[in-house]
Amino acid sequence: MGKNKKAGVYIDLFSGCGGFSLGLGNAGWKGLFAVEKDAMAFDTFKHNLIDGVHRHFDWPEWLPQKATTIQSLLSKYPKELASLRGAIDLIAGGPPCQGFSMAGRRKSTDPRNKLSEQYLSMVDLIQPKYVVLENVRGFNSAFSSGGSKQAYSMIVKARLDKLGYDVYHDYVHCEQFGVPQARTRFLMLGIRRGQLTNAEVAPFEMLTKIRESFLLDKGLPNKPISVRQAISDLAITRKGAKVIHHSGTDGKGFKKLDYRRPPGKSNAYQKLMNRGLNGAQPNSLRLARHKPDTIKQFIKIKSNSRAGVVLSLSEKEALGIKKQAICVLHPDKPSKTLTTLPDDLLHYSEPRILTVRESARIQSFPDNFVFKGKYTTGGAMRTKECPRYTQVGNAVPPLLGEAIGSMIMKLAKSSK
Repeated sequence: MGKNKKAGVYIDLFSGCGGFSLGLGNAGWKGLFAVEKDAMAFDTFKHNLIDGVHRHFDWPEWLPQKATTIQSLLSKYPKELASLRGAIDLIAGGPPCQGFSMAGRRKSTDPRNKLSEQYLSMVDLIQPKYVVLENVRGFNSAFSSGGSKQAYSMIVKARLDKLGYDVYHDYVHCEQFGVPQARTRFLMLGIRRGQLTNAEVAPFEMLTKIRESFLLDKGLPNKPISVRQAISDLAITRKGAKVIHHSGTDGKGFKKLDYRRPPGKSNAYQKLMNRGLNGAQPNSLRLARHKPDTIKQFIKIKSNSRAGVVLSLSEKEALGIKKQAICVLHPDKPSKTLTTLPDDLLHYSEPRILTVRESARIQSFPDNFVFKGKYTTGGAMRTKECPRYTQVGNAVPPLLGEAIGSMIMKLAKSSK
């Protein structure tokens, strides 16, 4: 944490692998605890943010450091949680977004949508000064069929209003805060009534105002970072790149990039991502084991598509592709929105999907952030487990989380 920053205390609900928490920690916040139900995602969180180089949690003794749910916490530790009332500055979180995503099958009856209500139950019990809720754009769009025609965000806003919060909301574009990805998110900020003495404060105007100084502090240019700028040093065809083979338990093994920083001066983004690596290798550099026919198909897709544009229905039909969405990344533009499906995006110059580390770079995770657990999960387990690719795709980009954390700190100071 910054030496001159007074730490506020926060709780991260639906923390995933820790993108939001990493950003808040870098902005100077102090964590108390986090809630994540998936064991693999929590393992990543614990390794980095509770025990590792990014640690900034003062975890309470009464709460086990393991995967759990809000519902379980509310039932098992009501007294302990109630004792935190008024002592927590911020509750942050991004409830699972699949039920709201415009890219998926939006359903008003999706049970995952109800997780926001558990989030609100925790807010009601603890009464933090600030509440931040991050989600996909679809969170603020009405469902076209089934259930309420009202956007779920407005239901949450009404609940926060009743709980005593002034609520602000807007869309935030991740690429404006150094994230090399065109990822638009819906952000809702609740401020407990009476917390601000300055009635003129406008949170999202403040976020816009701090953008340039935030980028300057990171050594980043005041323009979007491209895919090439983000991951060119991780390419296996780069001059001097080395791929090594590891034997696996199945006898086939896998290949991975033997990463070494390229000779010469790194660009600003890669330099930022390398910070703290101190000569060590990032993890999650394993290359996907594509079949020869798959590689041929990827080459064909690249030759018959527009870089940076999702294949149209006619393009998919011509190529014999049934997959819902697939896109070859444009090297000189920010990435399309990263999803939990690694084969949605193809490398801009190599016939393959991205590695977990390349995906993490596009989400703005630093190279010394370690991902744990399986790489992928298929079949019926896809909706039940959170392997590495899913952890990265679901995460709040750490740079965006840091910008939000910095904005709230500035907001608090301006009201004193």
